Amino acid sequence: MRIFYFGKRTILKALMLLAIITVVISLAWVGLREDKPVLAPVYQGNDQEKKIALACNVFWGEEYIPKMLETLAEHKVKVTFFAGGTWVEDFPEILKRMDAAGHEIGTHGYSHPHPDQLSKSGNLRDMHKAEKLIYETINKKPTLYAPPYGERGPAVLKAAEEMGYTFVLWSVDTIDWQRPSPDVIVRRVLGKAHNGAIVLMHPTAPTVAALPQIISHLQRQGYQFVTVGELIENLEKKE
Repeated sequence: MRIFYFGKRTILKALMLLAIITVVISLAWVGLREDKPVLAPVYQGNDQEKKIALACNVFWGEEYIPKMLETLAEHKVKVTFFAGGTWVEDFPEILKRMDAAGHEIGTHGYSHPHPDQLSKSGNLRDMHKAEKLIYETINKKPTLYAPPYGERGPAVLKAAEEMGYTFVLWSVDTIDWQRPSPDVIVRRVLGKAHNGAIVLMHPTAPTVAALPQIISHLQRQGYQFVTVGELIENLEKKE
């Protein structure tokens, strides 16, 4: 059996190298943990309560919003509008009307990018710009964020977490951006409605035509319409 002897200098160098490797691995692990989002998307509210929320993403369709607001007022229903930043720049008075009518205002980001194609810092810049515009328009800071395209990768989740937002998705999709007939939109919503549902919609002509039927049918079924924020409060109470 061969016996190897190492000098003190060799042993010292080996220990120093081991210490450096340990520090590098530890820092890398901490970095990975810091970049991993804790925030989880919210798809719906409390499934034990017969409540439902309408979430309307607004980046276009401003010509249909006055009629939508009129219908909501007639039925005494409050919804959550997720406003896009560039849209707010062009139509601040409509945002003020939404807020004055008692509707909840969330943010849909500034420029409607694909969030999963941006870094965390890119998403933060987009979110900050939108939040600033919304605050300057209605003097309220949004607390809810609906991502464009429903994208929910680590970078956008971490950015929303750092902004203090609740990350809102949906459990019922009208797919109204394809402009189907109002009857199709009504069937999509009524066929999938459930306790705690978040219904995604946009300001389109068929959506406006379908809205009175959706509200009337669901109210007859015993559903109470609330904002997304109220739906989430109920969910938090359950937890």
